[in-house]
Amino acid sequence: YQYLSRYKRKEDFDHFLFIPGRTERTKKECLKLLLELYGRHNPSWTELNNFILFLNFQLSECEKSIVCSPAVGKEFQGV
Repeated sequence: YQYLSRYKRKEDFDHFLFIPGRTERTKKECLKLLLELYGRHNPSWTELNNFILFLNFQLSECEKSIVCSPAVGKEFQGV
């Protein structure tokens, strides 16, 4: 949710880092945003769960990547 809410608000991710366990909104607001960004009308719980698992994996790998590190980010701001 932390990434998705910032994505929707068109915020910069360059200085953002996911904080596990951090709650920003209610579960209802989180589900509403997930359904909005998923892009399919009336998805099943399985589809939504797979979407969440995919996002979690991709975002975790991105955070581990040297390409997305703050040191490299200074060299490629806005890219």
